[in-house]
Amino acid sequence: MSSYVLDEQDFQRCCQLLLKQSEQLRDGWSWEPVQGSEEGYLRKTALRSVVVDSNPVWDQEGSASDPSCLSWPDQQGQEKEQPLLAASGDTDSIRCDIDEDDGVCVVSPGSSQLLHYEYHILHSCSYSTPVLYFRASTLEGRSLSLEEVWSSVHPNFRQRLQNSPLNTITLQEHPLLGQPFFMLHPCRTEEFMRPVLQAAQDQHRPVNYVLSWLSVVGPVVGLDVPLKYSTQLCPDSSLSRTKPD
Repeated sequence: MSSYVLDEQDFQRCCQLLLKQSEQLRDGWSWEPVQGSEEGYLRKTALRSVVVDSNPVWDQEGSASDPSCLSWPDQQGQEKEQPLLAASGDTDSIRCDIDEDDGVCVVSPGSSQLLHYEYHILHSCSYSTPVLYFRASTLEGRSLSLEEVWSSVHPNFRQRLQNSPLNTITLQEHPLLGQPFFMLHPCRTEEFMRPVLQAAQDQHRPVNYVLSWLSVVGPVVGLDVPLKYSTQLCPDSSLSRTKPD
């Protein structure tokens, strides 16, 4: 097994560690078993006030005819940028648009909506990595379209989300529930997790693969990971291998 991928057994152990921390932090994660199967997934729901543009405009590198053309952010971008999400209950959000002439972030009023998000973390046997599935809806129960999901992504992330047509946010059938969900494609997961796990190995410090992975991909779709998860991680609680067997 490669040292930078995750098998099913290690995935479940990492999830159990995350669940223990989530319970202490009251962060809302739960494990949902699939009836008649040994499989399951992590689940979390959240209400978020988000600016959604009903008429999104893609930049010249993107494609208005193919709004699913979204790729992973690079790790450097993830560390520097934050998702455009208002504080819970805040109805006076603002929108940040990039001025192409000087690269300045121009703040303008936006119409925010309180949306219900449901996030699932599953294991991909094909890629040996975690995969993030999610769906979003209004409080009245209307599901967001792909275009609306795209427009809710922070503009600073959005400019980095069109580097490769293979690394997309797409509408897929949930492999365990058979329902339509959006999915962040996992094909570059090993690539961006490699330096994270290598650094942990070099520094002899524990790392939870699922937690580290989630801290990179989650903010793209408004799922932030509290820093307290990292400060709570004990040396004897590391459940992610950083070396091959």
